[in-house]
Amino acid sequence: MLETVRWITAEGEVLAGAKEGLNRGPGKLRIIDQTQLPSKLVYLELDDIDEICAAIKRLSVRGAPAIGCAAALGLAAAAQHVDAEEFSEKIHGLADQLAASRPTAVNLFWALDRCRKTKNREELLHEALLILEEDIQRCRAIGEHGVKLIQEGMGILTHCNAGALATGDFGTALSPMYVAHSKNRRFTVYSDETRPLLQGSRLTAWELQRAGIDVVTICDNMAAQVMKEGKIDLVLVGADRIAANGDTANKIGTYGLAVLAKYHGIPFYVAAPTSTIDASLEHGGLIPIEQRDAAEVGAPEGVWVYNPAFDVTPNELITGMITENGLYGPPFKFN
Repeated sequence: MLETVRWITAEGEVLAGAKEGLNRGPGKLRIIDQTQLPSKLVYLELDDIDEICAAIKRLSVRGAPAIGCAAALGLAAAAQHVDAEEFSEKIHGLADQLAASRPTAVNLFWALDRCRKTKNREELLHEALLILEEDIQRCRAIGEHGVKLIQEGMGILTHCNAGALATGDFGTALSPMYVAHSKNRRFTVYSDETRPLLQGSRLTAWELQRAGIDVVTICDNMAAQVMKEGKIDLVLVGADRIAANGDTANKIGTYGLAVLAKYHGIPFYVAAPTSTIDASLEHGGLIPIEQRDAAEVGAPEGVWVYNPAFDVTPNELITGMITENGLYGPPFKFN
């Protein structure tokens, strides 16, 4: 499985758990640079706070759980340059810088809040590695719970990338697919290209093909036709933030898929760890939506571009949710 977010020691050992990191000395955040995929598989090793923030902003690391893990490990890496006596004073400023890098993915703030409570560099690294370890466990559990939705011969539509590249391990929406594949269940995944940065065609298709799973990439505006042709039996997507009532923010275009799935009578499921649930927000209208740079769209110079990175799917369009705790149907109440 892809090791998207990890801690690498000065000796080059890659760590994925809290126990592994005890008394291991200095190290760095190691991430796959997803801006280089699918043409190159490149790893970045970072311990400078500005470089880590820039990597998150430009989507070198992306996906709500992966962003949370990267922020925690990045904070631990950057904290190594802080004098031990100044740790309590400086750690909050470093965390604030990381918190400003992406506004929508709640895992970022959830992970940093946990890290802010630590008292020294060793404790911070332990907490960051624990966050990564827990994410790996959650991904596996989501897969085990969600695999029952995937039947032999199904066509499954997914949007953006919610696989190993978006998390610490199997992913969220792709995790049930990996588990089903391991059970020799045959199915076809239709990956929306997902504009404007093509995370579906660049990342999901690459990741699934690499794993030996049958994948077909379609343009975003083909989803209705593919559903009409009867090729889709299930829509399975991830999430960047889920409000207390179940309204779900995910990559722009997800809302449209939910509307189409409702019209065509296709089950629409959201897969996410409980760390993605923001029970402080009563409904999805309160979720902050990131606006991306106009250059990502490629319009002529001087043309104003509206480029929200996410949309919000109302809870009434969601058939069910998969978390590490199991499958849930409506009404969704996460208070």
